[in-house]
Amino acid sequence: MSTEKTLVLSSDHADIDLRRTIAAHAEAQGWTVTDIGPQTNESTHYPLHGEAAAKVVASGQARLGIVICGTGQGIMMAANKVKGIRCGVCHDTFSARMIRQHNDANMLSMGARVIGQGLALDIVDAFLSAEFEGGRHATRVDMITAIEG
Repeated sequence: MSTEKTLVLSSDHADIDLRRTIAAHAEAQGWTVTDIGPQTNESTHYPLHGEAAAKVVASGQARLGIVICGTGQGIMMAANKVKGIRCGVCHDTFSARMIRQHNDANMLSMGARVIGQGLALDIVDAFLSAEFEGGRHATRVDMITAIEG
């Protein structure tokens, strides 16, 4: 199976409905979506979900990933601990497009308590439709990749 239009989604309990809406939205655009997030709103730990989604992307089982928690910050931090992941929090379409074009981000994080559904879907569209520009940006991404913690 090609991973060209494959996407993994996860979240904590902050907004399962938003995650499911994003999944349906991406599938309608031809993406194959794997939703590995919780199925109930029982409190759960965002680091586990950020790490799990990041491992799917890092392994090559999905090309891109989207993660959601209350602010988007904590789950993004957890995802970025996985080698090979470049995940950014975006609450606007410009940033979502630019993290793909300039940073070759392979994951997007959003805060369910920060943005509404309409804006979230616009951000997802900007992220999924943008492509890495390479060129001078490739040198910078290589520099990020070379950083060891």
